[in-house]
Amino acid sequence: MPRDMLTGSRIRERRAIKGLRQADLARQVGISPSYLNLIEHNRRRIGGKLLVDLAEVLGVEPSMLTEGAEAALISGLREAAAEAGVAMAETDRAEEFAGRFPGWAEVLVWSHRRITSLERTVETLSDRLTHDPRLAASLHEVLSTAAAIRSTASILAETGELEPEWRDRFHRNLNEDSARLADSSKALVNYLDDTEASADHRGAPQEEVEAFMAAHGHHFPLLEAGAGDLDAIIASAPELTGRAARQVARKILRQYAADVVAMPLAPFSEAVKAQGLDPLALAQAFAVDLPAVFRRIATLPEGVLPGEVGLVICDASGSILFRKAITGFALPRHGEACPLWPLFSALNRPLVPIRRRVSQLGRAVAEFDCLAIAWPDGPPGFERDPLYRSIMLILPVRHGEGDGATPQPVGGTCRVCPRSDCDARREPSILSEGF
Repeated sequence: MPRDMLTGSRIRERRAIKGLRQADLARQVGISPSYLNLIEHNRRRIGGKLLVDLAEVLGVEPSMLTEGAEAALISGLREAAAEAGVAMAETDRAEEFAGRFPGWAEVLVWSHRRITSLERTVETLSDRLTHDPRLAASLHEVLSTAAAIRSTASILAETGELEPEWRDRFHRNLNEDSARLADSSKALVNYLDDTEASADHRGAPQEEVEAFMAAHGHHFPLLEAGAGDLDAIIASAPELTGRAARQVARKILRQYAADVVAMPLAPFSEAVKAQGLDPLALAQAFAVDLPAVFRRIATLPEGVLPGEVGLVICDASGSILFRKAITGFALPRHGEACPLWPLFSALNRPLVPIRRRVSQLGRAVAEFDCLAIAWPDGPPGFERDPLYRSIMLILPVRHGEGDGATPQPVGGTCRVCPRSDCDARREPSILSEGF
C-alpha cells in the first residue's frame, strides 16, 4: 500500500500510544466515531483542518501522520541542512542518520523548527511594536497616567500644609488616576499576552478575520457544497468577536461563495491537476478573471496542490486588505510592506499580469514565484476615478525547480529586512545580515 494511504493506520497507532478510545478522539476533533473508524482503516482520505486537529490532539506533527515518522525526519533534516547553508552537510546520508540515530534526528528537526518559529515571532513583534496603532495608544495612556500620578504625588510631598479641601481633591485625583493606570496596564498586558491561558485580544478586525480563515484552513466544505449559511458560520466563529470583524468576514465569505459557483471544486481541482497551476489557462477554461482564479487556488484543500500557496490583496494606497501566510515569505500585519513586491508593481500596470521570481532572506534564501495583477474594483463611471486593487499569488520554488534565473530580492518590511544595499529602503533595520 502506498505511504500516503497509511495515514489512517498511523492515526490508529498514535491513538493507541496516547491511550485514547476511538470515541474520545472523535469527540475531541468534532467527528463521529464511525467516520473516524473509516479513517483509521484507510477508507477515507483526510487533510486540511481535520488532519491538523487530529495531529494536535495526538501530539504530533501532521507530517508524521501523512508521511510517517521516518519520512518526516528525513524531510526535516534536509530542510534544516538547506536553510543552514552548510556546504559540508551530508544531505545524501540523511536517511542513514535518521535510521541510526532517530532520537538525535528528532532533536535536530525540533530545534530547527523552534528556531524558525522564534525568528517569525521576532519579525512579528518588531512589526507590531513599530507600527501597531493600538499598542502606541495603550502605551501613551499608561505613560500619561503615570505622569499625572507623579505630578500629584510631588505636590503632596513638596507642599507644606494644604487646605483640607485641596488635600482631599489631590487624594481623590491620586485614587482615580491609579485606578485608571491599573486598568490601562491590565488591558495592555492582555493585548500583548498571546498565551493559550489568556484571552486573545487581537485588536483589529483584520487580525480576527485572518485567525478565522486560518482556523478553517481557508476552506469551507459547506460553502463548497452550496449549503452553507454565511450568518450561521460567522455566528459560530469564536475568532470573530467584533461587529467590524464579522462584517469583513461576511464580505470575504460572500466572495468565496461566488467563486465556488463560477469554479466548482471538483472540476476546478481536475483542471488544476490536468493543466497545472496555469492561472491564465484556468481563467480561460472557466470564463473568469485572474483575481478570481488566484482566490480560488488559495482556497483549495490540502492534497489538490503540490504544496502550500500564499495570497495577498491590497488597495491602491498599499494597505494590506487580506493575507494568507506561507512558510518562508514574511507577510507583515502592521505597517508598510516591502515596496519591491510584485503586488505593488502591478498597481502601476492595471490589468497587466506580472510574474516575478523573488527571494526572501532569512537564515536561508527562499525563492518564490509571485503572480500579480491589479484591477478596478467596481463598475466604471465618468464622474469618479476607478478604485484599484491588486492581488498576488505566492508559490514556493522547491529545490531543483528553478530555471536558473536570478531572483529579485524582496523583504517583509524594512524594519526586519537585513539587506543594507536596497534602494527602496525607508528606514534602518533592527536585524543584521547574519540573522
